[in-house]
Amino acid sequence: MLSRVADSLYWMSRYVERAEDITRILTVNFHTLLDAKTADAQAWQPIIAITGEEDLFRRTFDEFNAQNVSEFLLWHPINPNAVTTCITHARENARGVREQISSEMWEHLNRLYFLVRDIKREISARGPYEFFDKVRHGSQAFQGITNETMTHGEAYEFIQIGKHLERADKTVRIIDVKYAAVNLLSEGPESSLQLIAMLRSCSAFEAFRKNHLSQLQPAGVAEFLLFNKQFPRAVAYCLQRALRSVTLMSEDASHPTRPHRLLGRICSELDYVDIEEVLGVNMHPYLVRLLTKMNEAGDEITRTYFHTQVILPAEYPPRQQQSQQQQ
Repeated sequence: MLSRVADSLYWMSRYVERAEDITRILTVNFHTLLDAKTADAQAWQPIIAITGEEDLFRRTFDEFNAQNVSEFLLWHPINPNAVTTCITHARENARGVREQISSEMWEHLNRLYFLVRDIKREISARGPYEFFDKVRHGSQAFQGITNETMTHGEAYEFIQIGKHLERADKTVRIIDVKYAAVNLLSEGPESSLQLIAMLRSCSAFEAFRKNHLSQLQPAGVAEFLLFNKQFPRAVAYCLQRALRSVTLMSEDASHPTRPHRLLGRICSELDYVDIEEVLGVNMHPYLVRLLTKMNEAGDEITRTYFHTQVILPAEYPPRQQQSQQQQ
């Protein structure tokens, strides 16, 4: 497969996943604020922190509130990771690899693009919640269509690598920001509300409750989102799935590639970490290291398969890496 084609498939997948993640996080925050006793700035600043775009946001807006944060994350032209920008880049990448994807995938992504193109009008007419649901359901439907209409060969595996690395990245960032907020609270209704928000931000609330019938606890929630190997948005699951795809594409299993070694090393470390070792003040440094290692693995995938210029990980929290060039 041409490196240009692999690069486009990988980034098409990452951009679609990123758009879904952002709209889900916004939806959860809007709903959480209905019950939380939190000032506007305290409620919305963490949402920007999750994306790693605080400096860029402050250059454009003076205040963290629902209107400014929503505009910045959904359509503001200065934000390279706005929902409209992500879906536009995903469509442009898909356009360049039409022969590799199914017609159903292209048609669905095209419809999603036209939905977000008129985002301001859509939100003004019907409110944000319905629009958020349309983007999330559209992204999830695209992933389902991909699974059911595409041959599960090399092209499919590059799509899976992009999707699961993006998911792992967002889950780590959500845990970091939300856990820090919960750690400042004593046990009670407010702490439980923030833990529920952390789970819902990863679409994990129902899955967690089915596995943990006891009271919500920060340690249990963090352990589930980090180390669970059965939940599709847990960090361990996502990295194992990305490792599987890299393994399937290896020409010689006896000589693993550098991406394979880096991902394998991270997965092995996740297998043997005790949640008690990273609770409290140890959580943030641990997540910083984990995110840095994930970024290094992503950079190595780019070097190995795409042969394009790589932006190395910056000091945490880095802006979303943008080694993808506009088509």
